[in-house]
Amino acid sequence: MKLKTYILLWLMLSTAAFAASVVNSPHDLTVNGPGTIKATSEKNVCVFCHTPHHANGATPLWNHSMSSVSNYVVYGSARLTNMNITVPQPNGSSRLCLSCHDGTVALGDISSGAGAITLQGGVTTMPSGANNLGTDLSQDHPVSLDYDACAAVDNTLNPRASVNHAVKFESVGGIYRVQCTSCHNPHDNQFGKFLVMDNNASALCVTCHQPTQWSGSPHALSAAVAPQSVTARVAKNSGAKAKPVSAQTISALACENCHVNHAAASGSRLLQAAALEQNCVNCHSGTTAKKNVNADFQKLSVHPVMLNGRSHTSTEDPINPPTRHVTCSDCHDSHAANTASAMAPKASGALANLTGVTAAGGVIKPLQNEYELCFRCHADSTQRGAAVVPRQYVQTNTRLEFAPANLSFHPVEAVGKNGTSVPSLISPWKTSSVMYCTDCHNSDSGPNAGGSGANGPHGSAYRPLLERNLVTADNQSESPAAYALCYKCHDRTKVLSSASFRYHSKHVVDKKTACTTCHDSHGVANAPHLINFNPTYVTTNSLGQLNYLSTGTFKGTCNLKCHGENHRNYTY
Repeated sequence: MKLKTYILLWLMLSTAAFAASVVNSPHDLTVNGPGTIKATSEKNVCVFCHTPHHANGATPLWNHSMSSVSNYVVYGSARLTNMNITVPQPNGSSRLCLSCHDGTVALGDISSGAGAITLQGGVTTMPSGANNLGTDLSQDHPVSLDYDACAAVDNTLNPRASVNHAVKFESVGGIYRVQCTSCHNPHDNQFGKFLVMDNNASALCVTCHQPTQWSGSPHALSAAVAPQSVTARVAKNSGAKAKPVSAQTISALACENCHVNHAAASGSRLLQAAALEQNCVNCHSGTTAKKNVNADFQKLSVHPVMLNGRSHTSTEDPINPPTRHVTCSDCHDSHAANTASAMAPKASGALANLTGVTAAGGVIKPLQNEYELCFRCHADSTQRGAAVVPRQYVQTNTRLEFAPANLSFHPVEAVGKNGTSVPSLISPWKTSSVMYCTDCHNSDSGPNAGGSGANGPHGSAYRPLLERNLVTADNQSESPAAYALCYKCHDRTKVLSSASFRYHSKHVVDKKTACTTCHDSHGVANAPHLINFNPTYVTTNSLGQLNYLSTGTFKGTCNLKCHGENHRNYTY
């Protein structure tokens, strides 16, 4: 039986020698081998792994001494744990690979022959570097997994029956396992890294992995040239037979722009950078991607993606994770995000396949409306923080602030209630319009602000992440710049005239009262016209009263004290 197996092995190697072969590949460790690691005199290329006689018991006719390591540190992630998948200790053919690549056994240590094969330059075990995986495999693609069991619970894995035949699963007892040899053919280096197929556009990766909407995403289709840091890394790890990558596009490298299969800096997720945001800003810094998102994260007011990013997991509570944080992947699914546009309140393609919180407070995936993403952190989260402007009626849950049942609200969740009484609106805004959170909270240098920077609430010069300036303290002179955010939608001339509240000019211009001293931009449950006084400047009158009562269109009564004046049933 062993002789027949050896003859078959010899025929396979002989045939391969005329096409792509272990001969002259990095696995050719003979004295005539092409690499720096080679024997002092041995000329038999097969003997380093195989022998027809005196094999050590491992198949196929294995000649190399096996590693004695019995407890490798294996890959793990919160996502696998959540799916009840446990990565086993390496077994099968992966153990054969590790007999050299874990760096614990001399490369020339074989079972047959007179003794160990001596290598040039005093080399014994695998030198340190990318090829020496060590015994800690937590930063490497997991092996020895039952593929069918994984595919049954992971909807991003293709069924085994549809996987390209080039990928080999090792079958033992009816269980088909992912092994090193699923992706690597140790006898054939025609594609570099001994890959079983050309991995251009990550063809090998997507043979098994098919994240939701990946094939239509810009990351899969972009013709932009990948950054030099990425192409240099890929080139270094590709091997002599791989295709040149010095000018590879994002689409050509695909998964490799962000992920590495061995020695990944992040461990779980197999990302090339340990800090999650660095995998994004590597491209989104104004070079590969035209818009410099990274520049926004350096501004005065930001979504703090540089803080606590490593706390993020794909299985965390979307509303109250153990550690409050925000990462790029909280707001963008890099496998699904696309350039599709939308009309408020619908979410654009940039927010494809994300988890959100509905206006009713339920968790939804994929979210449908932009505000559902914002509500994940700024609604029912117990760690959402205090309001920027103090209020008479305190409410920091934005989901409730925008609720259509409120007496007043900016029309984020639904059309507003002032059907005919907002004369200051600037076209195309109408009383029937709905708006995005990002109509106010956005980059100050993005296209919505008239700039050429990136769109989105990444960072701004104006707190809290406002697209335009908004003075929130009294005793500041009124100007188009001071209240630029309000004047984006509301005509300044009409606001300061008698078109609506006839004392606007007196308050804002003469008394230098900020818009936010009277108005709460999000919404107020029990007061019309967004009236929610800032108690820093508006206090109780001499009768201990602090209230506003609407008595009709552009009519009302105030009981309060502000800018030094005592209002008792003051009617306008």
